[in-house]
Amino acid sequence: MSQRLPSFDDVMAARERLAGRIVRTPMLRSPVLDATLGATVLVKPEPLQRTGSFKLRGATNRIALMTAAERSRGIVTYSSGNHGQACAAAGHAVSAPVTVVMPADAPAIKVESTRRWGAEIIRYDRATEDREAIGRRLCEERGATLVPPFDDADVIAGQGTAALELIEDARAEGLRLDVLFVCTGGGGLLAGSALAVEGAGKGAAVIAVEPAGHDDHARSFAAKQRVRNEPGGSPLCDALLAPMPGALTFAVNLGRVHGAAVVAEADVLRAMRFAFDTLKLVVEPGGAVALAAALYGGVSLKGAVVGVIVSGGNVDPAVFARALAA
Repeated sequence: MSQRLPSFDDVMAARERLAGRIVRTPMLRSPVLDATLGATVLVKPEPLQRTGSFKLRGATNRIALMTAAERSRGIVTYSSGNHGQACAAAGHAVSAPVTVVMPADAPAIKVESTRRWGAEIIRYDRATEDREAIGRRLCEERGATLVPPFDDADVIAGQGTAALELIEDARAEGLRLDVLFVCTGGGGLLAGSALAVEGAGKGAAVIAVEPAGHDDHARSFAAKQRVRNEPGGSPLCDALLAPMPGALTFAVNLGRVHGAAVVAEADVLRAMRFAFDTLKLVVEPGGAVALAAALYGGVSLKGAVVGVIVSGGNVDPAVFARALAA
């Protein structure tokens, strides 16, 4: 696990390393979305990624940097689903055994998708057990390498390639982002995006977006130190339920992220329905919060060039049906 702070150069190196190993997802445009916001809206659709979320970027970048000996001893991670599936897929690609510590209440679609890549799954109780402690113990027992979901320099650099691609695609059409909305849990995608904007998209405001009840980044930025979420709260946005910002991610984000938005559960469901109807995307709740902030955040974006990272699409069918009925 790399504890150094990543840089824009690391994001650029990750882009080269990931070429041919991940999907370079397109930049989507929608006249309806533009008209709704009175803005030019550029959507980065990571549900189209090979494992259905941006997490494949960071996991693949980190595992690609491991030695053959490290890979042979195995990979351990902890995840509510998307990062676990990403590690399973990236490990499968290099014949490395992968063990994923997953919460007992993880959506079935994420559990089965992770198992499909050949990973061993160990379940735990979010309320009473510490997933990081379980992961460390497994690494010690097996001599395996821990690939954390966000607090690792190489994982952060890989995640930053999503924003970097969006900036590049916008530039190819003569556009420069004014603002970028980023779904935020542990802060890895946010940190990578902030580095990408700092290096390649100068001038854009980076906005962290969190679900109500899990607004640890908003409160941490205000306090200028990491603040923990209270236990409980809605599990709807299961991909974004990290208890507090990561140490590395927060060190990157503080001073680079321009603000934070908190979205209501009802608006998340509305954004999922909007994405389906208008963009023809299946989006999971945690992947829809950035779009929800742009659509329903109450801030005028009129005339702006707006980037939105839709971060994942691994949604439980029952939850998606609930969104379609919203």
